[in-house]
Amino acid sequence: MPETARPGRSRAPLLLVAAIAILAAAAIIPFLPEKRDNAMQQTSAPTASPATPFRQGAFPPAPDAKQAPVEHTSHGETRVDPYDWLRDRGYPQVDDQEVLDYLKAENAYTDTVLGPEGEGLRQKLFEELKARVKQDDSGVPYRRGAFWYQVRFSAGQDHPVYLRRPLDAPEGAETPILDVNQLAEGKPFMDVEVAEPSPDGRYLAYTVDDTGAELFTLRVKDLETGEQVGPDIPGTSGGVEWSADGNTLFYVLKDESQRPKFVYRTPRGKGQDAATLVYEEKDPSWWVGIGKSQSGRFIEVGTGTLVASETHLIPADQPDAAPRVVIPRRDDHLYSVADQGDDLWILTNDTHPNFRLVKAPLADWSEKNWQEVVPGDLRTYFTGILALRDWLVIFGRQDGTQQVWVRDAAGGSHTIPFPDPVFAVSGMNNAEYETDTVRLRYSSLVTPPTTFDYDLKARTLATRKVQEIPSGYDPSLYTSERLMAPARDGTPIPVSIVYRKDFKRDGKGPLHLYGYGSYSIPMDPNFSTNRISLLDRGFAFAIAHIRGGSELGRPWHDAGRLANKLNTFNDFLDVAQFLVAQGYSSPGNISIEGGSAGGTLMGAALNMASDGMWRAAVAHVPFVDVINTLSDESLPLTASDYPEWGNPADPEIYRAMKAYSPYDNVAKRPYPHILVTAGLNDYRVTYWEPAKWVARLRDLKTDDNVLLLRTEMTAGHGGSTGRFDKLKEVALSYAFLLKAHGKE
Repeated sequence: MPETARPGRSRAPLLLVAAIAILAAAAIIPFLPEKRDNAMQQTSAPTASPATPFRQGAFPPAPDAKQAPVEHTSHGETRVDPYDWLRDRGYPQVDDQEVLDYLKAENAYTDTVLGPEGEGLRQKLFEELKARVKQDDSGVPYRRGAFWYQVRFSAGQDHPVYLRRPLDAPEGAETPILDVNQLAEGKPFMDVEVAEPSPDGRYLAYTVDDTGAELFTLRVKDLETGEQVGPDIPGTSGGVEWSADGNTLFYVLKDESQRPKFVYRTPRGKGQDAATLVYEEKDPSWWVGIGKSQSGRFIEVGTGTLVASETHLIPADQPDAAPRVVIPRRDDHLYSVADQGDDLWILTNDTHPNFRLVKAPLADWSEKNWQEVVPGDLRTYFTGILALRDWLVIFGRQDGTQQVWVRDAAGGSHTIPFPDPVFAVSGMNNAEYETDTVRLRYSSLVTPPTTFDYDLKARTLATRKVQEIPSGYDPSLYTSERLMAPARDGTPIPVSIVYRKDFKRDGKGPLHLYGYGSYSIPMDPNFSTNRISLLDRGFAFAIAHIRGGSELGRPWHDAGRLANKLNTFNDFLDVAQFLVAQGYSSPGNISIEGGSAGGTLMGAALNMASDGMWRAAVAHVPFVDVINTLSDESLPLTASDYPEWGNPADPEIYRAMKAYSPYDNVAKRPYPHILVTAGLNDYRVTYWEPAKWVARLRDLKTDDNVLLLRTEMTAGHGGSTGRFDKLKEVALSYAFLLKAHGKE
């Protein structure tokens, strides 16, 4: 249950741990069971009811934000910001009544247009989505030390219960060790980031956030007595690791700007006042995280940026030892490590952008002792390694498609076969080192999440669980494709698309197009039960794998960042044009969606597309005030974002940003129907960015299409964490989309 990056929850998910992220994200997924897009399946398409007028003139007037112009000057040029006042000067405390009143007025207007929660189309969709959720659901048990661990949801409960049983106990003998529903009682928000048992299983260290601001409080529970051991330790980044003897805890504290900066260790049962500083990251552009090697022998201190990393190792049985650096940091060098026996495996991009695999002796891992085992390759992109005692499991991509390779102790290798031609796969809950089995989570656009155990010796996949959809799901009703859309510069852009088999490619059907394209984060073709509510109403759903992600390796990311950022937005527009040309839809029948940095994409696509291209857009927690935000180094992500977007203090970067920054490019022109979401406690994309953007759009747009802003007043970047509360957010977005397309 180590700390991992959380894609989708951030403008720059904790990409700090570029050092840890490229191994941990691929190799180990936390102790929660299959994370779901909870929803239900229908076997026939629902009949659309007559659409109601969906124009601003059909509703009471929208809120009208006041203007209080503030001037910002950069490189001799002055920009006027009429809505700067929406940033509460006391942030992160937001108590400016005028600001709060405006946000509440926007929420009320959204409820007026879409109907209040619990009524009408929103309630119908919520019930439809909820019907796909298995109310009593459990993850597949997995072994860790002397116990089987498991997570379970009960009927009507929003949050999971963590369970375990001794190895020799029968199924059904599980006992709860942490009930998140109890933690959530009386609180509008609750998120447990990690739940980490001590090596002997006596104690449980876990971290909780009850505001959505991602400031986690560390607690330790005695699993024999059920009592808390020692005081709370607030202000952590969420990760925690134990020393080998279970007497010491390692964790990361954030600084005043909420940047993960300090690694501390403290004796079990003691608070922050008894802690010892282990490591301090002094470069403001670098973030720090912690993990533990698969063997359990090392505590890993990983620090990094988007384009460089550094790993330090501490022997887990010598918690007082000073961290020892593996490879000192240098520009544009990313690497990750995994120990195995007397060797250290290293994934490094020192000679190839897509990484190569090398091996070095643990006794002296300096670069002079590196032995190349697998060279770098433009077609093959390595993303992570899982080192078991007798096996090395390598995660990556081959020609854009995810793959898992296995190497045995004798140096032989093979690729794990999967049933679909295009799919998403990752490691999950691989907690043991001495094992001949690796657990995998697998899905495709038409295949529900499936838990496999892969026998490394027999080379066989055993299905341990397929996500159950209580209302039924027939995959034979749907089909998916991988297409290649030509960009304007001739580059082929991968596109994943799914639709019902009765969908007609006559250009008349609605198309929903999703994109992200930043931070080297790929948008994999995962299954979504929520999405079926669109497919069964006649939509095709497409994912544009645009430059800026890493679907085709690190060069794919480099081609969509810094001075190349316009490629990201142009690719998205070109994919839409391609899908029109192929008969999947037509101008005016396409809705688009993206979140966080994908919200930047939405803003740019709205400003750059020809009039009438889009029917509607959904922008979740959108990073849209690019220049102002990246000019403010008091914000926690600013310095670490420079490798992706650049520093606007540079005149060339400033000019590039000014060409696409959504807030700065809103113009007097028509815009489609737009829904924008925000989180009041969001520190990654602060609430005022979407609020300012909506205010400016409403002032300048020349149409009467609906423009809505919904701010979650008790949540952060990821919105709600409860499984049913999350569905209410999905129902809001889908109600908007269906109304916009006239398919209620």
